[in-house]
Amino acid sequence: MTGRRINFPEPENMSAKQRAVYDEILTGPRRQIVGPLRAWLISPELARRNSAVGEHLRFGDFMPERLKELAILITGRRYSSEVEWWVHAREAEAAGVDKAVIKAINTAAPIELSGDDWTVYEFTRELHETGNVSQHVYEEIKQSFGENGVVELTALVGYYTMVSMTLNAHQIPLPEGQKSGLAPLNQGGLVTLKPATKKKGP
Repeated sequence: MTGRRINFPEPENMSAKQRAVYDEILTGPRRQIVGPLRAWLISPELARRNSAVGEHLRFGDFMPERLKELAILITGRRYSSEVEWWVHAREAEAAGVDKAVIKAINTAAPIELSGDDWTVYEFTRELHETGNVSQHVYEEIKQSFGENGVVELTALVGYYTMVSMTLNAHQIPLPEGQKSGLAPLNQGGLVTLKPATKKKGP
């Protein structure tokens, strides 16, 4: 990225509405203004509503944190979103996603997964690749996490697609001195991940 394309609102020059949303976010579970929120604050009502959706999906308990982070990583890799990858590669590892899995997603390498990890990976990959999900994968998610879980996972993938598009379209940069660690694949286009091999057993 060559640098951001828009000017971010700063506390000293925010409108009253922007400052109200800014303070609201800082006192919520996020406790910081990062990534797409810096752009969304230009439209404070958009920032408020998007932040609320993101908080619900990110911090909700519809499935284990590890699996949510797996879906977010796949989304960040699909769109080669440097900021999203920089944030969530660390979050995914802290949540228990194996380093080898993170590396395989980063490099679009073949991957072998089992159980719910395989199902979440395939659900997210298929949704990005085809705009839909095969019936058997859909049913496996529903069996593991119920109708609420499959609805929320779909929303999570959609939300982080919006996040990736926001970060990329406005060329929102990484924090100064940081590198994303994202492998340079298919620059300027979407990255296609390979279907995961399903391990037998748990």
